[in-house]
Amino acid sequence: MTEGNFVDYVKVHVTSGNGGKGSVHLHREKYITKGGPDGGDGGRGGHVILRGNNNLWTLVTFRFKKHFKAGHGEHGSKNRSTGADGQDVYMDVPLGTVVRNTETNEVLFEITEHGEEKIVAQGGMGGRGNWHFKSSTNQTPRYAQPGIPGEELQVTLELKVLADVGLVGFPNAGKSTLLSVMTSAKPKIADYEFTTLKPNLGIVEHRDFKSFVMADIPGIIEGAAEGKGLGHYFLRHIERNATLLFLVPADSKDISKEYEILLDELRRYNPELLDKQRIVAISKSDMLDDELMDEMRVELDKDLNAPYLFISSVAQMGIQELKDRLWALLNE
Repeated sequence: MTEGNFVDYVKVHVTSGNGGKGSVHLHREKYITKGGPDGGDGGRGGHVILRGNNNLWTLVTFRFKKHFKAGHGEHGSKNRSTGADGQDVYMDVPLGTVVRNTETNEVLFEITEHGEEKIVAQGGMGGRGNWHFKSSTNQTPRYAQPGIPGEELQVTLELKVLADVGLVGFPNAGKSTLLSVMTSAKPKIADYEFTTLKPNLGIVEHRDFKSFVMADIPGIIEGAAEGKGLGHYFLRHIERNATLLFLVPADSKDISKEYEILLDELRRYNPELLDKQRIVAISKSDMLDDELMDEMRVELDKDLNAPYLFISSVAQMGIQELKDRLWALLNE
């Protein structure tokens, strides 16, 4: 999937249908001159419904169609005939979609299962016909209820990527290169910061035909939790990853400090993220010799409060071990 087609944040306008009005019909038939009220009820207005679809990975279908309007309920008629219900409108969304009221920013619901249906705009109820209102003292009511108007609101759809492993690191740490080596994904790779602007997904093939999904998320910078850089636009994707893979380049001035900065950004955004399984991969390790690696291990064992390993995407060094370690973490 190209980066331009990965849409994870859209605003759409939804309008449900009005309920049909009740009928004020009085029964008339040969030889029955005063048959009494027999006006039927109005039909229900159509709902606007969100439906989970596990074949979708992005909200790109809402890029150009942003207005969804359900049908109105039909009016009631004679012989107590109820009007037809308005036509419901279905909006298929990928799993992991969060729906908010754009005006209040309140979370309405989340779609997490295939086939799950949630009504985002309720159709108005149909009005009751005049036969409901007859009584011993009012035998020919000449009034009925109007239908209830439908709802109209603007909602924000946010997609939180569902992946087993999320790649976390500073810009230009080598996350996209690692994803391209471990999976068949073809992310954009270049030697400048924020090459990746949208999450990329790839399927990692493991031993015995097993596999798991890995997500390359745009790089974090200090202050991301406050919205700096790409901030909240990508930190939300990390919430749905089962395991976090922190990527720190071997030529970093202080590997442990860089890891702590990344951890602190996650902590400030959502402290629950620290409950996830995590592992640190020291990338670009092909530039290190064995002696330097041993010296770094002594420092890392003392300062780094996380399991780690040395890898190189370009030299294919430590890649299989990384797959094994991630698979073990996912299945603990």
